Amino acid sequence: MPRPPAPPVNLPVTLDRAAGGLARQLSAQLRAAIRAGVLAPGQRMPSTRALAGALDVGRGVVFEAFETLLAEGSLVGQARSGTFVAPDVPPERAAERRPPVRGARWLQRPVAPAWVEPPTPPGTLAFRVGQTDTRFLSGAAWRQVWRAAALDPLPDDYADPAGDAGLRAEVAAYLRRARGLVCDPHDVIMTSGAVQGVDLIAQAVLTPGDPVAFEEPGYRLARQIFAERGAQLRPIPVDEDGLDVTALPTGPGAPLLAYVTPSHQFPLGVRLSVPRRLALLEWAERTDALILEDDYDSEFRYGAPPLPALASLDRAGRVVYLGTFSKVLSPAVRVGYVVAPAPLRERLLNLKARADAHTAWPVQRALAHLIAGGHLEAHIRRMRREYAARRAALGQALTPLGPHARLLGLEAGLHALLELDPALDADRIALACAARGVQVSPVAPLYHASPDRAGLLLGFGGLPLADVQRGAAILAAAIRAASRGD
Repeated sequence: MPRPPAPPVNLPVTLDRAAGGLARQLSAQLRAAIRAGVLAPGQRMPSTRALAGALDVGRGVVFEAFETLLAEGSLVGQARSGTFVAPDVPPERAAERRPPVRGARWLQRPVAPAWVEPPTPPGTLAFRVGQTDTRFLSGAAWRQVWRAAALDPLPDDYADPAGDAGLRAEVAAYLRRARGLVCDPHDVIMTSGAVQGVDLIAQAVLTPGDPVAFEEPGYRLARQIFAERGAQLRPIPVDEDGLDVTALPTGPGAPLLAYVTPSHQFPLGVRLSVPRRLALLEWAERTDALILEDDYDSEFRYGAPPLPALASLDRAGRVVYLGTFSKVLSPAVRVGYVVAPAPLRERLLNLKARADAHTAWPVQRALAHLIAGGHLEAHIRRMRREYAARRAALGQALTPLGPHARLLGLEAGLHALLELDPALDADRIALACAARGVQVSPVAPLYHASPDRAGLLLGFGGLPLADVQRGAAILAAAIRAASRGD
């Protein structure tokens, strides 16, 4: 097993020349560093020459200190290899830290914990929402784009907060091809994921107390961001045609911003109809409001004709468009993008610069090469076929459950909603599935007010086809048992 390399010579050693006994001081401080774990077991020590030079003492001082530690067993020497911390020196118990200050003034602001999916127990088959399958991404293409990014000259300064110019050009061209959204590279701002995009927009347009229209039910993390920024949430119901635009307030106190997921509503999976898209745009113009269109997984459609992005229908600069690479590639990439009306862009750029200066440059360059080489769209086509097979397996196993359960949202995306008969208990069914090694999520927590639908969210993007079939069969059995009162 390789040993750790030699530590830097700027060890935590301070010698008091006036007190004398420099070798004794040095051995005592090195011993303390070993006991505290600063110098790890097996760690190579600096050479006596290097350490003496760093401490501005003669080599004899270091020799004497090392000899003391060698004699007591704190150090061991190896011929022609150097001097090492003994591999079996037990570290002392770390000194107790002062207890945290709980009543300090700077800890008074409440901060809710960020919502994350609960961890999947080992061996569990989990229908997790938001997961993708990266096994079908071409390994050769992935390595190729990273090699190309490595050949790009590394900048010697902070990059443009808006993002790499090459990637913004590729994203703009991709959106024209895939979503019919006519935009230029300067309209695009790269973000460190869609969540950062939501937060930047909330900061740019909201002051505490401003009303925000939010889909009911809706994306919990976006809802939490708006609440943390002081927004007053106005839940707007969603039906089979998407957001009920007629329920949007129009008079004094009308929402300043409306957050929508029109291409595949989260979590119900329905699509906002074209008449409602046009009505939503008209509402925004009439009330002087902004629409945030979160187009998180529109790339995946199954037999349904594509509907135009809201932003592509916008003629009044009322829509800010939010996209992400999390669903087409993986959430681990942590890159998204915002296409914003001109008056909003400068605000977003200032906030982005303060948040993290810019999204990681190497990742942006690799993504630019991925799109330019046609690899991204080839991967999307491949995964559209793969996900369609998994979606079909869900339908085959669960459609026969009517009238006890009904699948919604199968026209697009990577998840579906299994709507349950109100007489069935979604939590009990989820527990019954968990007992058989299958994890599903009740939809009720995604409502802001009281739930309107009883149902289960089924994310199929991260599961192989065989697991989708097996998990759906177990779920179907649990629902049949619950409907019989078992």
